[in-house]
Order: sequence, then structure tokens, then C-alpha cells
Amino acid sequence: VGRTGAGKTTIINLLTRFYEINGGKILIDGQDIKNYTRESLRKSFGIVLQDTYLFSGTIRENIRYGKLSATDHEVEQAARLAYAHNFIKKLPRGYDTILSESGSNLSSGQKQLIAIARAILADPAILILDEATSNIDTRTEIYVQRGMWELMKNRTSFIIAHRLSTIRDADIIMVIDKGQIVEMGDHNTLMAKKGVYYKLYNIQFKNIAI
Repeated sequence: VGRTGAGKTTIINLLTRFYEINGGKILIDGQDIKNYTRESLRKSFGIVLQDTYLFSGTIRENIRYGKLSATDHEVEQAARLAYAHNFIKKLPRGYDTILSESGSNLSSGQKQLIAIARAILADPAILILDEATSNIDTRTEIYVQRGMWELMKNRTSFIIAHRLSTIRDADIIMVIDKGQIVEMGDHNTLMAKKGVYYKLYNIQFKNIAI
């Protein structure tokens, strides 16, 4: 977590080797990520971004992109787990609905639900999730939250959180400020410190003067 421009996305780009580090090491299960090819490293990650990429094709094809060998049943099961099934079935052609370029005929929340279903189908070892921040109605936001928690079960997950409620139960919360990790711990530990996280939390939830 951190304010806009603090460096949260940079950490994700380092993990996936879109950027290379200048010093130190990043280890996954004790192995330096530089020992992996970029292709093999990135196959370990499932990434759900707030600006979800959907291609022109059916909803079924877009979800199946997470696992090209998936059956129709597996695609629909992933959509159910992602809480996307109900809105898809209400569309005139259901899973065979053709999406326009970049999925512009869906809301941003619906697009993220499809991205979550795609990631569930891919079943990655490590998840990177950039939480959507805007243009999601309250009902869809609840479904996105539920889908995210389903996706995060039993896997290492990195969340770029904009709503602190999303990461309140996280094992470790890293607070980024001006490119530095300034605080680290669980929610209760960070609240007790009354530092940067405490201020962000109060601004978001209690709206008190800092």
C-alpha cells in the first residue's frame, strides 16, 4: 500500500523482471529469479490488473485464455468461483457473447471478474493483483472482492491495494513511501505504530483530521 507514485507498481515489475534490479537479490523458494528465463518466471505468475486486457472474441474464449486446453465445464466452473457466472448468463448469448475491442461493451467491474475467472483457470503459483479503483458499482464491487478472495486461496499473493479493507487480513502489509518500504507488519501491528499506515487507514475509514 502507499500513495499514488510511491513505487508499488515498480516492485511488481521487478518481481516479473520487466525491470532488472541494480543490487541485491529477489528469491522465489530460495532461488534467484535471475536463474529463470523471463518466460518460465512469468508462467509462475497470474496477473490481474485494474486495466484488464480482453481481446475481441467470446467471453468463453477470453476466460479460456488462462488455460487453452480447458473444457467448457472448467471455464464455467472458474466463472462461478469468480462470481462472474451470474452476470454472464444474463447476457443475450451468455458465454458466447462477443466482446468488442478491449471489452468495451462490459463495465470495468465485469471485465475484472472475467480476468479473475481467467486467473482461477490458469491456477498460478503466485498471484499479482492490482485492485480496481473506480467505475465499479457497489454490487459488482462485492463480487470482485469475493472473487479475489477465492483466487487468493492457497497461493502466495501480492496485492496492490487501494481499499485498505482488501488487505486488512494479509499476513504481511508493506507500506511504500517515495520508493522505500517504510513500514511492514500485519494490520494490528501497523495500527499500533501510528505511522504512515495508521494515517492512510484513518483518512480512508474514519475521515479524521491528521
